Amino acid sequence: MRSLLFFLILPTLAMAQGTSPLSLREAELLWQEHSHELRLGQAAVAGAAADVTAAGQIPNPDVSLNMLSISPWSGYGAGPWKDKKMDTQLRLDQLIERGSKRELRVKSAAARLDAARFDLDDAARQQLGLLRYAYYNLRLAQERLVLAQESAALYGKSAEAGKLRKKAGDIAPVDLSRLQIDQARADSDARQALTELQQARQALAYLIGREAEAESLVAADSWPALEALALAQAPLEQRPDLEAASRRLQAAEAERDLAKAKKSRDVTLGVQYEHNMQNAPTNSYGFGVSLPLFIWHEYEGEIARSEADLDVARRQLEQLQAQATGQVAQARNALLSARDRYQRLEGGLLADAERVAKAAEFAYGKGAMGLMDLLDARRTLRQIQIEAASARADYAKALSDWQIQAEFRKAK
Repeated sequence: MRSLLFFLILPTLAMAQGTSPLSLREAELLWQEHSHELRLGQAAVAGAAADVTAAGQIPNPDVSLNMLSISPWSGYGAGPWKDKKMDTQLRLDQLIERGSKRELRVKSAAARLDAARFDLDDAARQQLGLLRYAYYNLRLAQERLVLAQESAALYGKSAEAGKLRKKAGDIAPVDLSRLQIDQARADSDARQALTELQQARQALAYLIGREAEAESLVAADSWPALEALALAQAPLEQRPDLEAASRRLQAAEAERDLAKAKKSRDVTLGVQYEHNMQNAPTNSYGFGVSLPLFIWHEYEGEIARSEADLDVARRQLEQLQAQATGQVAQARNALLSARDRYQRLEGGLLADAERVAKAAEFAYGKGAMGLMDLLDARRTLRQIQIEAASARADYAKALSDWQIQAEFRKAK
């Protein structure tokens, strides 16, 4: 009944705000296009891809030009540059890496690129959940506003009728005061519901990139219907956050191997051309080899640090696996609990409260019930209506949480 009432007034809400209603599917498409978090994740992936390119590059050679044996007393002679009385050396040096260092750098960077991609998937998983939460919060805020406005209108009519009955002597002044107090409370609840609706619109508008149009957003989809649920658990390893942690562990292993590979001495090869004009002009050629001397250390610190980083990566993966197990159990329990609450309210409790309130209104109108009993029936109905709306929202969110886990696992 409440959902039917909402959809009857939905066109009026949309026209008043100057826009068409927004479905959840449309909101998800806008989120994919405008999400700030997804854009940041995509930039991180692009940066990780650039790191892979950099890791695989061979070190550039060094070229040097030296002018030697320039005498400040005898001068350097006249004529063109090549005839000057000095030695000119042109040298080219190339570093040759040993110990498969380049391959290990590429392996580490590639693993971190995979981790960045899975981080993007995990950000999408979390942000999609936030989007659906925001959408259902807006849907709930709209329904609460309808209930609050209904209640305010009902108490307003009752207060006006009470004034007439007081003039006629049918009710005592204290009863009129009670009606006016409840009217004031209902008006305050309606204003609060409007504030919550505006906040829900702003939250959804940020996620879909429609901040300038926040005041016109209307959630049009109905609540998800109750259905028989298959709650079979998919392998946890398919979760993107666990995949990302696994890739970071692989990267840490490659970094550890790279630190150990530093003990393999790199070789620098050089070739040289020398043009000597000091005595008889001569041209000569040469080559050289240079190796580092491990006199003060053999990279013990770097190796120890890489071992510690590897242990941290391993512990983080174990931590995430434990957290994921608990999160799946919590999501399953939350869904079952929300479903049971939804069934209980929709299965008769809401209808009973509506029937009792209707009977109380009729009895009060006929003088067969006191004002306090009528107000109590109204408050009970409103509480049950709000609880039912919250139960629908909780079920929708819990169902979304479970479905998102399944969707992202299948994608892998």
